[in-house]
Amino acid sequence: MPQKELKLASPLLLTVVLLISWSLVTSACSDDDTATDCKGCILNRMKYDCPSCVRTLRCMAKCLWAGSPRIKCTKRCVVVNRGIYLTFVSPTRMERGMPSTIDRSADEDTVQPKNAVASLLVSDNPNAAHLQIVMISFCAPVLLSLPPSNSQVQGLGEWQLVHENIGISAMHMQLLRNNKVIMFDRTDFGPSNLSLPGGRCRHDTFDSALQTDCTAHSILYDVATNTFRALMIETDTWCSSGAVMPDGTLVQTGGYNDGDHALRTFTPCDGLTCDWVEYASYLAERRWYATNQILPDGRIIIIGGRRVYTYEFYPRSVPTTFWLNFLEETRDDEENNLYPFLHLLPDGNLFIFANNRAISLDYTRNSIVKEFPSITDGDPRNYPSSGSSVLLPIDENQPLEAEVLICGGSQHGAFTRAMRDRVFVRASCTCGRLKVTDSNPAWQMEYMPRARVMGDMLLLPNGDVLIVNGAELGTAGWENAESPITNPVIYRPSNEGNERFCVMSPSTRPRMYHSAAVLLPDGRVLVGGSNPHIYYNFTNVEFPTDLSLEAYSPPYLFDTYALIRPIITYGDQLVGYGLPFSITFSVQHYQADSTNPLSVNIIAPSFTTHSLAMNQRMVILKVARITQVSIGMYNVGLIGPSTSHIAPPGHYLLFVVHAGIPSVGMWVRIQ
Repeated sequence: MPQKELKLASPLLLTVVLLISWSLVTSACSDDDTATDCKGCILNRMKYDCPSCVRTLRCMAKCLWAGSPRIKCTKRCVVVNRGIYLTFVSPTRMERGMPSTIDRSADEDTVQPKNAVASLLVSDNPNAAHLQIVMISFCAPVLLSLPPSNSQVQGLGEWQLVHENIGISAMHMQLLRNNKVIMFDRTDFGPSNLSLPGGRCRHDTFDSALQTDCTAHSILYDVATNTFRALMIETDTWCSSGAVMPDGTLVQTGGYNDGDHALRTFTPCDGLTCDWVEYASYLAERRWYATNQILPDGRIIIIGGRRVYTYEFYPRSVPTTFWLNFLEETRDDEENNLYPFLHLLPDGNLFIFANNRAISLDYTRNSIVKEFPSITDGDPRNYPSSGSSVLLPIDENQPLEAEVLICGGSQHGAFTRAMRDRVFVRASCTCGRLKVTDSNPAWQMEYMPRARVMGDMLLLPNGDVLIVNGAELGTAGWENAESPITNPVIYRPSNEGNERFCVMSPSTRPRMYHSAAVLLPDGRVLVGGSNPHIYYNFTNVEFPTDLSLEAYSPPYLFDTYALIRPIITYGDQLVGYGLPFSITFSVQHYQADSTNPLSVNIIAPSFTTHSLAMNQRMVILKVARITQVSIGMYNVGLIGPSTSHIAPPGHYLLFVVHAGIPSVGMWVRIQ
């Protein structure tokens, strides 16, 4: 999060904090068998050999800096207003950043948090001395520094500017099987900053801004060479949807104006000739803000859209649509049911979340199998409230479970207040987890380090979830948000409830409305877009249109882990359902054991737009055996996904994860 200037209440308080901090840093841990000193513990990123030191320091900082007699520093430190994120600025700002409800403990003078503080930052006192205390809830070290060292920064990941200007703002992104990323914006805002090659122009009498347009609104980015080329789009792709077919062809559907019934395909090729192919009137209904999902039989289901309460299929067997009353029921006076969240469940049915409600749909019979409870806090999560959702990794080594995670969003009424009054309401700071395979599912609520709307959620190769982009105040829509959140957050699903969130290194660029992100084969996350304006606008606005590309490298990519980083040297690239196959990898220092087992994970890359990563899923494959074949070389026997309900047919990135560190991904085709 952005660091804020903070004036201390008195020099005495600063002295107390510095003395206590230093005593903690230099003292030994009384309850640690290795007697590792606390300074070593603090500076050893990602490891906690000295837990009491970290707990004490976290609690000490909360108690001293919050300045409230209602906070007690005990074994379990207590925070007012269940404030899972304390931002130490002015009292007004602090009040604005707190959740509105509290949980009372037995002690009437204490307010008990449902979850521990996930992040806390105090820094830059201009009148006294530089003091920085960073708390990241057991995910990265507490840092005491003047200023942080490179190793400390690495513990929180690193940002790289990949391109300053790609000519378009990347509203939509999809990684393809040849390690290229297709990106596109909309077409009806006027010229982009990238000309079409060879004097080509688009002639569109329906275009509301520029009927003859000789600029590109789509590009193909080559990850390996860090180059891009312009692509030609004929119809408007604004707020459209997509999914990749089993053969690797991207099927892209809907949009606005002349594109709302369009279907477009892009088939990857090795040369420079492949481009979009368009069918302007293919769809049976208008699909603007719809969602796509690849199905077990290789078809694509296309659900919803603005004031459209039906679904249809590609390829279609009958020229009709299927009514889904749930979509109409979940539309409120701000809509809040656009871009519904879709996840294919292990039983073959479809999880659909819209507004604050969820169902399981048997799309083959057009029948609702189950209605899940409404999300506990009732906040809307879909566009324009724009939270985000992932299906957490499915582990084939364990009894079959499926769990959905939904984070962020806005309060009901926030969109209206932003549009009508230009008042930007604080976004939702909650996440809900729902184990949909339970006989009686119930939402388990958690609290993010910071409220967030328009965040993108991506599965990382090691099973973590990255939350990136977005804002703290407002909603999606034209200039409807402020207070950008430049710090990504990593969520670790398997950690204890109060130790799951990790606040990572910030980008220098706000990514607001119409930004996107995708996972790359090397484990980085490509981030682009951000255009909260009707047209491209680079001057005299708070958040100019952004044409850049960045890459975020999570901590697992740093050289510190070179000795334990696996390298895939061979692997079967065609994988059958329930059939054995193998891969071979090398590693300099093998560390996998029963407490930290080796895993092999496959990830279906997402079609990302508007805070929704369509078709994204991870499956942890069943490991049959691990055999050392030579020094530093290992062969892993694996079993392919058990059914196409678990992993629909298509191309996946396969990662070996050793001691928590993933390899570079290898493409495999599941069929």
